[in-house]
Formats: sequence, structure tokens, C-alpha cells
Amino acid sequence: MNYLKYILVIFPFLCFSQVKEVKQDSIPTEYIIIEGDSVPRVSIDLDEVMLLHKLKFDSRKDRIRYLILRRKTIKVYPYAKLAAERLDSMNARMATLTKNREKKRYTKRVQKYIEGEFSEELKKLTRTEGQILVKLIHRQTGKTTFNLIKELRNGWRAFWYNTTASMFDISLKREYDPLNEKEDYLIEDVLQRNFQSGRLDRQKSALDIDFYDLTNKWIHQNPSE
Repeated sequence: MNYLKYILVIFPFLCFSQVKEVKQDSIPTEYIIIEGDSVPRVSIDLDEVMLLHKLKFDSRKDRIRYLILRRKTIKVYPYAKLAAERLDSMNARMATLTKNREKKRYTKRVQKYIEGEFSEELKKLTRTEGQILVKLIHRQTGKTTFNLIKELRNGWRAFWYNTTASMFDISLKREYDPLNEKEDYLIEDVLQRNFQSGRLDRQKSALDIDFYDLTNKWIHQNPSE
């Protein structure tokens, strides 16, 4: 599983306003002062809460399958999140570099840092955990692991890594497709529930995912699946 250490290589207008309280009829009303105008605020800002359906399973086998998938997803999601963060940071830094030599040197430095920090942990991943990680990297970055390696390394290395990974039944070209793959929908279900519980830190997906639409397809329209 040494190839897994390469996975993490890839690894609106704001208005500042003054707030004060104005007493009216002995009831304090909060006002927001924006460019000299007083705007009363009588509502309370709340975090968005997603209403999730109750989990139901057709059989004990399906329940066990979900629990295993949940454990594996929770385990590898932080690596996918980190990959997206490292990619954003690296792209931002690369944009400030003008010479190809500087870009290549910086990429190698990031690679060595990631490999040194996480390679031992990635080696411990099972085959299914590795495949879930590949799909979640696509979810968080919008690109397959294969294409990320191809862009940051070269085509031959990406081909070689994918060939090696295929020996373990893992494809670095796999995409995250919860609309058409039931297992990917279940992974999304695991993520949403653990984002809401606070067990996982929510990071916006690079893909356009509507969990309610997915649930309507997989659960409400196809209750027997």
C-alpha cells in the first residue's frame, strides 16, 4: 500500500457595522448602524440545520454494512479534507511563483512534508479504506486522485500509480458519484450525520451535492433498495 503515500502529495462582500441597543418602551431593540442608517434587527441568526431521515435497514446485513462503511468513512475523511486544504494552499503559493524551477522546488518540499507526516498512517489503510479515500478526495477537490497526480507530477507516474493501485482493486480514477452509486450515497449520509453531530469538521464539497435530492432518490422513491 506504499502508493497511498502519494495521494496526499496533492495534498462577499463584507460590511463591518456597529451594533448598539436602543430602548423603546422599556424593551431593548438591537440596531445595526450601516453607513448612518439604523436598521432594526428583530431576528436571531441561527446555524443551518439539516433535517435527516431516520435510519432504517431492510436486514441485519445491511445494518452491519452501513456501520462498517461509517467507521471507514470517518477514519479517512480527515485525510481527504487535508488533501483539499494542502491543494488550496499549494495553488495559492504556486500562483505567487514565476519560475518553473521555484514551482518544482516548492512542490517537492510540500511532497516531502506530507509524506513524512502521513505516509506511515496511510500505509495502515485497508483496500476499502483506500478506495473510499480516493472517492472522498474527488469530493473535496473536484478532481480524481489520478488527475491530481498527473497535474502535479507527470502522466507516466500517474499511470504507474494507477496500475499499482489496481493490483489492490483500487482505482485512482474513481469518482465520487452518490447520484448513481448507492454506496457513495451511504458515504454522503455518514458525512452529513457526522458533520451535524460535530464528530467531523465540515468542509464544503467541490462537487454540487444536494443531499435531499439524493435521499429522495435512494430512500423515498426506492424504499426497497
